[in-house]
Order: sequence, then structure tokens, then C-alpha cells
Amino acid sequence: MIRVVVTDANLARVGDELGRLLAGHAELVWALDQDEQMAALAEADVLVGPAFSVAMAEAAPALRLVQVGGAGTDQIDPAAIRRHHELFGGRGARLQVANTFHHEAAMAEYAIWAAVGLRRELARADHALRLGTWRSPVYDPALPLPPGLAGARVVLLGFGHVGQAAWNAFRALGASGIAITGSGSVNAAEHGLTWAAASDRLVEACAESDVLLVSVPLSERTRGVVGDEVLEALGSAGIVINLARGPVVDAEALYRRLSDGQLGGAALDVWYRYPSAPGEVCAPSEENFAALPNVLLTPHISGVALQTFLGRAGDIAHNVRALGEERPLINTVTL
Repeated sequence: MIRVVVTDANLARVGDELGRLLAGHAELVWALDQDEQMAALAEADVLVGPAFSVAMAEAAPALRLVQVGGAGTDQIDPAAIRRHHELFGGRGARLQVANTFHHEAAMAEYAIWAAVGLRRELARADHALRLGTWRSPVYDPALPLPPGLAGARVVLLGFGHVGQAAWNAFRALGASGIAITGSGSVNAAEHGLTWAAASDRLVEACAESDVLLVSVPLSERTRGVVGDEVLEALGSAGIVINLARGPVVDAEALYRRLSDGQLGGAALDVWYRYPSAPGEVCAPSEENFAALPNVLLTPHISGVALQTFLGRAGDIAHNVRALGEERPLINTVTL
């Protein structure tokens, strides 16, 4: 029977479902403490977790699959995969890496909530009414009529699972869209987009748009790609929604333009600092975004929904069973 070591605490909520799907096919070992993980890896066939280091590779001679419990593989060290092959490659098949998704629907919902909330200043209206002030153009003629999404143009920086799901939602509400990707290979007409291009046209896209939705993976190529020039192109009415990784957006440039009124608003769900343990108090950035009234701050929850994790449990179980039956895996990743 396949031995599966799970180090991803986020999957504990669907642990019963994962156990049900793997009953009779695999033994599940939950190892959430670092010392427990290293010991459990000694006899593991599969690691289900967000991270894989060289030390973990050296401790896992029988490992055949590193299954990430989400989409991001930035904590899987390519050197660890190479090291495992050097040490144990002669014992059987090469170590495989796979990921899973199912977060795109929840993240598309978040993107619509953020875009509507920022463009119509709903958080400010909520705060004001709690203090007894009716912050509405109906009761305050000095306030302008807020724009809806119909007729807005959205730049989708990244057009994978999340970008496409979000675009379908924006499109249904009457927005138009531009897709910007590393390769520039998106067929605009096929997806109902105004146009699509490579990342060298990001500034141009932002200059004619209202909303920038960021959903690209973090890499050396994308780190800081949303900086001063991009934010300047968006202008004082533009908004940024970051669902990718914090460092894709330059924190200092974003804070400065938001605080100076050179950018309309931002919804930030991904950050520059994270707690090292549950319950730890941790400021998510050196910049004081919490002091700005035109920012929506959430603790990396845009993809957190029951359906997300049930779907992921299904993919993980599929790959574990496929490995045991020597069938091809789904969502394999080359690092």
C-alpha cells in the first residue's frame, strides 16, 4: 500500500474526504511538525505539501511523487528534485512533481467583489454609515456617481486558470478585457478579448484600462513587474487587484501612489510577509497599507472556499491512485 505523508495543514479540513477517496489504496500519515515530517519521509512514497527541500529529498529514498496541495510550486526547490535523482534515481522511476487548482472560481468571485467594492467605494460607505454618515451621492451632492463594471476595461496580467475564470465573470458584467502573458500567445478573438499581447505591452494596456488584475506566478521575470511605470499608466482612477504573489507588485511604488492619490485603489490578498506559525501577529508589509482608505486588505483568502479544497482532495487522490496503478498523473510540473 502506498504511504502518503501530508504536511499541508490546509488540507486537514478535508482530511476525512481525502481518507475516504484513498481508502484501501493508501496509508495517510499527517506530519505537520517539521521533526515529524523528516521522520515520516523515510518510508514515504508520496509527499503532499507546499514545500520540498534538499534535506527532505535526502531523507526520502522511496519518494516517487511530490504533490503540491495548491497551484504554487515556488517552495519546491528544483535542486531538491535533482538531488533526489542523484541519490535514489537508480531505484526506479524519476521523482515527479504535480500540483492542483480548483481555486479559480473562488478567486474570480473575489476579483469581482474587489473591483465593484473599490470602484463604488463600498468599504468607505460601510465605515461612514457605522459612524452615522450617509456617504452616498443621493445624500451628499458633492460625491460623484460611482462607475459600475459595464464598460470598464480590465487588464488580465496572467491568463491561466484564474485569469480566464475572472475574465468570464468580468465579461458577463459587461467589461472588456486585455490579456497580457509572458508568451503573448493568447487568442484574443477566441476568448472575446479586445486584444492580447506579451508583457512588453503591459504599460500600453494599463494606459487604456481601469482595472489591473494580477494572477501571474512569482518568478525572477515577474518580480516587481507591476512598478512605477505600470501604476502611472493606470492613473488616478485605476485599481490594482493582486491575487498572484506580493512581490509581483512593487510595494513601495504601490503605497506611494495610493497615498498620493495617483492611483484609485488596490485590493491586496497576497503579501510580502507571512506569519511563521498559526496565531502569530504579523504585519504583512513594511508599508502601512492598513492606514489607507482606498485599499482592501485580506489575508490570502481569495481562493479559500470549501469547493476549492474538495476539488483538490479529488486531484490528490487521483494522482496517488494513478501512481499505485502505474497510470499517468494529472497536472505534472517540470521544474
